[in-house]
Amino acid sequence: MLSSVILAELTSAVGADGIIVGQNQLHTYECDGLAALRTIPAAVVLPRSTAEVQTVVKICARHRIPFVARGAGTGLSGGALPAAGGIVISFSRMTRILDVDIPNQRITVEPGVINNHVTQRVSPHGYFYAPDPSSQTVCTIGGNVAENSGGAHCLKYGFTTTHVLGLEVVLPTGELVSFGASTLDAPGYDLAGVFVGSEGTLGVATSVTLRIAKKPETVQVLLAAFDSIAAAGQTVSDIIAAAILPAAMEIMDRLSIRAAEASVHPNYPDAEALLLVEVDGSAIEVETQMQQVRSLCKTNGAWEDRLAQSERERMLVWKGRKAAFAAAGRIAPNYIVQDGVIPRTKLPVILEEIGRMAEEAGLLVSNVFHAGDGNLHPIVLYNASIPGQEEIAVDLSMRILHRCVDHGGSITGEHGVGKEKQQAMGYMYSEPDLDTMQRVRCAFDPQQIANPDKLFPRPRLCGEKTGPYQLHPLEREGTAEYF
Repeated sequence: MLSSVILAELTSAVGADGIIVGQNQLHTYECDGLAALRTIPAAVVLPRSTAEVQTVVKICARHRIPFVARGAGTGLSGGALPAAGGIVISFSRMTRILDVDIPNQRITVEPGVINNHVTQRVSPHGYFYAPDPSSQTVCTIGGNVAENSGGAHCLKYGFTTTHVLGLEVVLPTGELVSFGASTLDAPGYDLAGVFVGSEGTLGVATSVTLRIAKKPETVQVLLAAFDSIAAAGQTVSDIIAAAILPAAMEIMDRLSIRAAEASVHPNYPDAEALLLVEVDGSAIEVETQMQQVRSLCKTNGAWEDRLAQSERERMLVWKGRKAAFAAAGRIAPNYIVQDGVIPRTKLPVILEEIGRMAEEAGLLVSNVFHAGDGNLHPIVLYNASIPGQEEIAVDLSMRILHRCVDHGGSITGEHGVGKEKQQAMGYMYSEPDLDTMQRVRCAFDPQQIANPDKLFPRPRLCGEKTGPYQLHPLEREGTAEYF
């Protein structure tokens, strides 16, 4: 509960219409896309400018009040989960495009700008913004920066960090700093690279300068149907081995295909596995590479391969893929979307293991993934109204992440660690690694008020000395206590 003095300070900072304290209204901000975790904040502030953000953060620093920055709340790892007794800084009012510099291929935006609006703004000039999360029509640039979001086209064009040139950041002390520059390869330490993907633990970005890309001359999308995910996965490896770098390569299994078809009607074939391959570039390059891709698909047993014949068909193909998460609600009332990463060559092995673990747990898992870079999105389906089933689903999702690490991969590719995967961090990293990360965090936020109690598998204090770390059983075996 915040005192009347603090509430008065916050109201003075953002105006009477820029603060929310009513319990019914606060429920809107109690969780992000990971709805299983909920905390009602003490207050929500809606600043309109960098100066207002600074003032709010200085109030938090002075009174040691935890704060969490929030964009659209579409994150899937609990990264925007409020801290108990803390403040949410919502950027729903900071939605301006500040500058468009076409000759230098860059655009500067406030953190509340929706991802897809960047492309819409520069498209008339022949440019686009490459990172395209499935939620790109609603997710914001600030959230993308926090989680280092990717999307289908990150295979060729890279994640958010590849496209962030510079940042204006309010540190947890209230100090305003600039990271990076408006040009590529700025001299000095790569503080912009440190900040992107830090999940709101190092400060709050109030403006972001992004790199935009020239639209390719030609884009072709191929849809290939297979009788097994293993065959589709082998095709992905073969395409990369042939020195072809598609803009995107995605795989969907039968469950996700049927759910997407029922949801947005993309005219998918009813197959065990569907491979989507997008190739872009010059017309002759695209034509040559697509012929090779189609040949490799057929070699691996594709019984149907279909090229999108128009821009409308191409967009419909991708609409089906991007609808996969939401469409899972047609299969089960509840689900957990995971985000593990593995080497591409391990795709058949890990998918077989996921199937076996799901069967043993008595649950269904729908698989949708960025096959080109090995970023899996297994969707663990369950019914929370059945006693004990949610705990089983959480346990299964964590064991899937552990298997990804065992195969040389990671616990997250683009959704972040947040609150959900804290314990899995102890499975992936050694204690010295975690201590090094904590030192960086403390350099930016010695009071640990910026998105506290996220990322690390146990509470840590700045300056804390730790001895040899013994992996906790919960971090190794996977359990509902992760939640």
